[in-house]
Amino acid sequence: MKVILLEDVKTLGKKGELVNVNDGYARNFILPKKLGIEATAKNLNDLKLKKASEEKQARELLAQAQAFAEDLKEKFVTVSIKTGEGGKTFGSVSTKEIAAAAKDQLGLEIDKKKLQLAEPIRTLGTTIVPYKVHPKVVAQLTVKVKES
Repeated sequence: MKVILLEDVKTLGKKGELVNVNDGYARNFILPKKLGIEATAKNLNDLKLKKASEEKQARELLAQAQAFAEDLKEKFVTVSIKTGEGGKTFGSVSTKEIAAAAKDQLGLEIDKKKLQLAEPIRTLGTTIVPYKVHPKVVAQLTVKVKES
């Protein structure tokens, strides 16, 4: 019997897949627990329409992410840090401070967890910080660190 899975089934497949299972397994396990539905012509057509809709939505999200990345490339954020004699810095600039500065200066809600900073910034000057907007899109945010 052919079944369309409504949820991930560990040994069978992922959600939305069309799988072939034994009649008894389908009748006694898959269908009663609502893990899948029988693959009729109507259900196959619904699955096809749903996949097309999801692909369209994914393309739109990708386009929005790319536009945001292009917009972010031209902007910069200024963060100040305490310095002592000889330009020695005290402390560092973390992703939390960068996200807060972006909200204050640019009005952008940036998730600090998506900023890919290998280690906190401990030097004065300009640093480019990668920002993962989408799984396929990484934007570049310029951070200017000055003394306070």
